[in-house]
Amino acid sequence: MPFDEKYFSTHTYQNVSFAKFSQYWWSNRFFAMLARRYGRAGSRLLEVGSGLGHLVGQLEDKFETYGMDLNHWAVVRSKPEAKRTLLGTASAQDLPFADSSFGVVIIKHIVEHLPDPAQAIREISRVLEPNGILILATPNPDGLLKPLKGDQWIGYLDPTHISLKSPAEWFALIHEAGFSILRSFADGFWNVPYVPVIPSPIQKLFFGSLGGFQAITGWIFVPVRWGESVIVIAKKQ
Repeated sequence: MPFDEKYFSTHTYQNVSFAKFSQYWWSNRFFAMLARRYGRAGSRLLEVGSGLGHLVGQLEDKFETYGMDLNHWAVVRSKPEAKRTLLGTASAQDLPFADSSFGVVIIKHIVEHLPDPAQAIREISRVLEPNGILILATPNPDGLLKPLKGDQWIGYLDPTHISLKSPAEWFALIHEAGFSILRSFADGFWNVPYVPVIPSPIQKLFFGSLGGFQAITGWIFVPVRWGESVIVIAKKQ
């Protein structure tokens, strides 16, 4: 399936709300907090797979921001959200930037879509300056509650997820590309329901409380296996 307009209303996006204070909104806010905390203010920041611009647009006040996506429709739609960001259409596996161009690169839920994610991570290493920061997120097949979801696990619902890997495999690829990992953690259990009978809102409150607290406060503490996604913050050596 191409990453066109239809993609943003189907599969894992089908029930996503883009409204303020939605789960999607809190997630982008959290990643913006990470970029501000670990990145050097005033440096160039690139979001690879910037989608509809909701994340990179939040960072225009602290960074010189760039966004790129394979989906030209999304790039056009993201302009109202990222008014001062330089936006473009390109592949994550062939970034159209010179070596050492950025201080921060964010790639959030993109690597699982790529036929050669190792190449994308190498490309990110190439365009990052020494000591530059990589922030990466991807579905976590090692999550403790994944067996409860079976074939309805969030990572399986999108047919474009062609490169699902364990956290250990992602860590190895990141190391091989010349990074040292500063932090690795998860985002909590938000893919309810996990068990039958109990209403989903109650399950979201029970299972999602740790991830929600982490997202709201910015305090990183959720272990790698305690979530639907693994998140990595790494520094280029």
